This record gives sequence, C-alpha cells and structure tokens, in this order.
Amino acid sequence: MMKAVGLRTYIWNNNLKSILLLAGFPLLLCLLLYAGILIFGAVAGGSEPAYKGQAVGLAFGEAARQLPVVLPFALIGAGLWFIVAWFGHQAMIDSMTGARKVSRTEEAELYNLLENLCISRGITMPDLRVIETGARNAYASGLKQGQYSITVTRGLMETLERDEIEAVLAHELSHIRHNDVRLLVISVIFVGIISVVAEIMARGLLHGSLNRVGGARRGKGGNAIVIVLIGVAIVAVAYALAVVIRFALSRRREFMADAGAVELTKNPDAMIRALQKISADPKIEKAPREVREMFLYDHETGFAGLFATHPPIDKRIAALVEYGGGRAGEAPV
Repeated sequence: MMKAVGLRTYIWNNNLKSILLLAGFPLLLCLLLYAGILIFGAVAGGSEPAYKGQAVGLAFGEAARQLPVVLPFALIGAGLWFIVAWFGHQAMIDSMTGARKVSRTEEAELYNLLENLCISRGITMPDLRVIETGARNAYASGLKQGQYSITVTRGLMETLERDEIEAVLAHELSHIRHNDVRLLVISVIFVGIISVVAEIMARGLLHGSLNRVGGARRGKGGNAIVIVLIGVAIVAVAYALAVVIRFALSRRREFMADAGAVELTKNPDAMIRALQKISADPKIEKAPREVREMFLYDHETGFAGLFATHPPIDKRIAALVEYGGGRAGEAPV
C-alpha cells in the first residue's frame, strides 16, 4: 500500500522471512548455550587456571569444546518444542488471551460475515474465536491451511457497526491471504522463547552467579568475574538479536492488511471508522507483549517509538484516505 509491489512478491517475501526466522532460532540457541557454559564454568571451576588469572583464553576454549557435546541435546529439545508448537500453538495463544472457539449457532451474524468474505474469494473458512473482554481488538493466527483462526473481542462486537466488523474480519483474513499470520506466529513462538530463556538466565542464574563469584573482587576468583560478565554480555546480545528479529518484521504488513480489507469490502470508510474506534480501547490486559504483536492494533511504542509493532493509527488512516479513497471524519466514540 505504501510501496508499489505485487501481492505475490509480498507473499514470497513473507515466506522467505519465515525461513530466516526458523534458521535464526538455532543460532540464537547456540549463543545462549555458549554463554551458559561460560557462566557455569566460572561458577563451578574456580580452582582452574583460567579462573585464577593465569589464562582466560582457556575458559573460552573449554566452552567451545563443550558446546558440540551440549548442542545435540538442546537441538533435540528445540525440535520437540517445534513439534509441540506446531500442533499446540493455538491452544497456547488461547490460554494467553482467553479466547474460545465459537460456532455459527453461537455467533450467527459474525460467522455469516466471515463466511461471505471467504466465499467471495474462494478462501477456506478459518475458525472463529471470541475473547470475553470489553477491549476492542482482533487478530489472526495459524501456521497452515486448516489451522487458521480469526479472533475478535466482545467489546469490538458490541461497539462497532456491522460494516466496521466486516472490515476488521477482512483485515484479519488479508493477513491469512498474505501469509503474514504464519510469520507472526513463528515470531511469537520461536523468537519469543529465546527472549524468555534469556530473561530467565539474566534474572535468575546470572544473579546467583555474580554473587558466588563476587569473591573475585577480593582476590579469590581471578578471572571468574570477568568471564561471568562476558557471559552476561553474550546473553544480552542474544536477547537483543531476538528483539531485533521480532521488530524487524515489516510494519508494512498492517498497511497491506488495511488495503486487503478495502479490496475485499470496497468500503474504506468502514475500515477507517473501525481503526478509530479500536484505537480508543485496544488493550487486552492479560495478553503478553509477544502476542499483542499479532493484534490489529497495539498502541505501545516503547522508547521513542523504536520498538513499535504497529504503525500509528493516524498514518494508517492517512494511507486509506490517500490510496483507498476513504474519508477521515471525526473520530467516533
């Protein structure tokens, strides 16, 4: 929407990003393992020459020699996590957001709106889920055909008009059509777990390790404290890379999904009004930040907007006005 690229090229680009995300997972895992070996060695090997100030390089060499021994077990664990996540990611996301699957009999109007959109483009009907919260938001999830799902909140259903709800459903359906949803789920599950592991190491293991090697300042540990600090730095780098990968996912996906909604509904004004209403109350309190990346809108921007996962609402509306022919009136309540 913001740049003249074909939809097919955009989908290919998202498929490539998905592959790169999967490839980056074991690399970050290796970094964390190497840091863990260094830290464990500094804590448990205080009598070794490397930790008494004689040859700090020995510690790094020993960690490198032990890495191939530990790595297969870690990769097996990562493989098991991949299998669990592949088949259980929807249950994980549902548990984080409180979403539940609904049928046509439970939500007839919502179900019919989504079904009509799918029929109009020959798309397989995704599952429909609802979160019982007053917040206004929506997201799509899934990794492949047969797993896709669209989730909306009760607050969105009660606040938005029929054509606005249709625009939201079309937006989320566009994420599925563009393969954005696969990219986001991979980011949440696989890159997010790296962040979790790094945080656990930083807050738990490293805190205790620094206390145990604190004697180095008093001449008892030699290089142990230096090695632990280097291990901490490696953990920080791995965490930063996970964050960079997560936020490197182009925010253009939201512009493209907004454009997809207009293409499906032929109603840019409904998409504009939906964005305005959602922006007034989008936050689902229990949802973690990783999952909020999947939402139609998340207002948190981090430091100076550097870590924002969504473009500002005003820019999305401006794009709909300029490229979609919409009209930006006064924001509805």
